Amino acid sequence: MNSVFIQTDQPEKLAMALQLKSKSEGICMTEEQYLTSELASEVKREYIDGQAYAMSGASDNHGRIAANIARELGNHLKGAPCEVFIADLKVRFGKDYLYPDVMVDCRDGAAESYFAQSPVLIVEVLSDSTRRFDLTKKLIRYINIPSLKEYVVLEQNIVSVQVFRKSNHWRPDYYFLGDTVTFESIGLTLSVEDIYDRVDNKDMCAFKTQKEPIEQNDPVEHSD
Repeated sequence: MNSVFIQTDQPEKLAMALQLKSKSEGICMTEEQYLTSELASEVKREYIDGQAYAMSGASDNHGRIAANIARELGNHLKGAPCEVFIADLKVRFGKDYLYPDVMVDCRDGAAESYFAQSPVLIVEVLSDSTRRFDLTKKLIRYINIPSLKEYVVLEQNIVSVQVFRKSNHWRPDYYFLGDTVTFESIGLTLSVEDIYDRVDNKDMCAFKTQKEPIEQNDPVEHSD
């Protein structure tokens, strides 16, 4: 990844500079600079190894998948102490800060307001630009969070659910259309079809076509 170092005490300048950078370009700054400048930024930034990365925009399929699973998790956890957050709360690992697409956090009321420290379930929706990032740097950090029990990776161009579970020594399990997925961390089972509801990709198109009933013409009655 390319990087640029910007030395300034003005958070507005840092925020503006970050908005001009793509996902693959980082800006070197201190943890304090990142946390301060982020409050003035119109674009969410993730902070890894001393560099801040502007997050790119998401596709409609990305948004649908994230919304689907967040809605199901939220309905399941209604009235429970754990909460669902969708791309709006950071998770902290050491001095790194990441924005999961969807996260279930079981923090208490006295916890830090701007980042999670006790997530049990994290979900990322892959795209071509984030695939390597989500399956390498993020994966390593997430599975080393003491409270985390499951890391879920969802494809958007095809239907594929990959679940890394602490109970399975972080080895991945794969799920496809016709399967159900159990999120052990919160005791919820969902069908893969529900996770991909309204998603427009080749797998879902083929699946919907197979499910459509074959129309049969009623026999015509002839009178004598």
